[in-house]
Amino acid sequence: MLAKRIIPCLDIKENRVVKGIHFKSLSEAGDPLELAKKYNDELADELMFLDITASYEKRKTLTWLVKKISENIFIPFSVGGGISKLEDIRNLLNSGADKVSINTSAVLNPDLISEAANKFGSSTIIVAIDAKKIGEKYFVFTYGGRENSGLDATKWAKEAYKRGAGEILLTSMDMDGTKKGYDIELTSNVAQNVKIPVIASGGARNAEDMEDVLTKGHASAALAASIFHYKETSIIAIKNYLNSKGIIVRL
Repeated sequence: MLAKRIIPCLDIKENRVVKGIHFKSLSEAGDPLELAKKYNDELADELMFLDITASYEKRKTLTWLVKKISENIFIPFSVGGGISKLEDIRNLLNSGADKVSINTSAVLNPDLISEAANKFGSSTIIVAIDAKKIGEKYFVFTYGGRENSGLDATKWAKEAYKRGAGEILLTSMDMDGTKKGYDIELTSNVAQNVKIPVIASGGARNAEDMEDVLTKGHASAALAASIFHYKETSIIAIKNYLNSKGIIVRL
């Protein structure tokens, strides 16, 4: 059985790490390079970097910042935001990213998933899904959570998988920043309908929440931001707890 992963996330706006609630009310959470070094030293399994306003502002990801961070860490590094073509992916990989995460551009042009997977390998391509529950259904939102694409989240995840995505980064917009726990229903629905790892995001409060999403939610990894940025807990504390519960993690 593969080890479950704990992934801190750097949401970037105007060159700083920010955190909000339901993708809104953003507040500063620190310097991206300092936090990246911190999580590297704390033995995070990976680091996620998301330039959260790039697509909405119709600009490219901050490659200079990606390069600066990649030169200072030794853990797998995933980058997303503002990616719309193969050249953007190549530039980020050349800047030090190990994986890239595509969201809005994948919805607008699903062929980009298969083209990118064929060109760079499925293990390099993450499809990010920002999902919000409306009525009884979960819909995919684009442009940093601003627009409802009308796509069903689980169906879209299945299509992304079939097109060659190597992972799904699944964020619950409803739970984002609330510290009320992950959306287990959403995560389980998606994870049990694809044969690739699902990274659960949105709502982490403590180690128990991560235990729930990794077991009941069938996620392969748990992503969190504010609980790590604001030192409410640590990666090693989370891993020690999960290990005590019989969940395989890298220690």
